[in-house]
Amino acid sequence: MRDSDNDVRRRVRAGDREAFARLYEDFAGLVHNRALRMTGDWSTAEDIMSGTFLTAWRNRVKVVEDGGTPLPWLLGIATHKADNARRGVRRRQLFLARQPRPAPMEDFAPQAVGRIDDVRRLRAVQASLGRLRCHEREALA
Repeated sequence: MRDSDNDVRRRVRAGDREAFARLYEDFAGLVHNRALRMTGDWSTAEDIMSGTFLTAWRNRVKVVEDGGTPLPWLLGIATHKADNARRGVRRRQLFLARQPRPAPMEDFAPQAVGRIDDVRRLRAVQASLGRLRCHEREALA
């Protein structure tokens, strides 16, 4: 037989981990859906859901023992976290919009090809010099 919402709230408030696990099982999907609808991003919604339950655990002493279902409390925490996440995204976007645009990058392919050709030529010269006698190499040097 399942406990009533008030019993779960009372046990969560007392620090009962099993009661909190039940709270998570019962409401994690609803909290995640709310966060997803508010942010439109799966990853952010997962972060909000986990943050919501972490905050709920840390603030469990604030749970009213005879308040019925804890869902509104959890959704309130999730809404606050989603608002913070959206503000953070907006701040990052504004910051990036103020940054100067990088200069277009020049095509470096011709220089790279030229360097590769230079390396081949130097190897050929070194091989030719290696075939000369010592005094012939010194004369060229």
